Amino acid sequence: MTIEWRYTTHPNLGVLCLAGHLSPEAVAPFTGAIGWVLARGTGPVILDLTALRGWSVGGQLAVTQAARQLADEGRRLELAAIPADGSLVPDGTHPPIPVHCDLSAALAAHPAVVGEQRQWCSDAWPASTPWRHEA
Repeated sequence: MTIEWRYTTHPNLGVLCLAGHLSPEAVAPFTGAIGWVLARGTGPVILDLTALRGWSVGGQLAVTQAARQLADEGRRLELAAIPADGSLVPDGTHPPIPVHCDLSAALAAHPAVVGEQRQWCSDAWPASTPWRHEA
């Protein structure tokens, strides 16, 4: 099984939502989504894992690699809602990755997440997995 993703930009902030399972087979689509994020947004990126059903060690390593890529561009990766079947254990080789209990808490950590939004998603993004932002 692979992942589906949706990316929403806000002024100086991006939210990348994942759905499915971040397995070794899903690393390439995830890496592609990170490329999309790098090309189309600015500021920190919140990786919303609310709809992620699980992640493999390879998936976790892909997340740490994404943190490195974003840091190389002067951007920070933050996590929202880590799956219950694992946690990201820092090994000291990647930038710090703040972890929030959910997307609302992650958004609350950023002042004034309002303004024009743009959104892109993979072809099979589940319509039953809406992204909600409550101001």
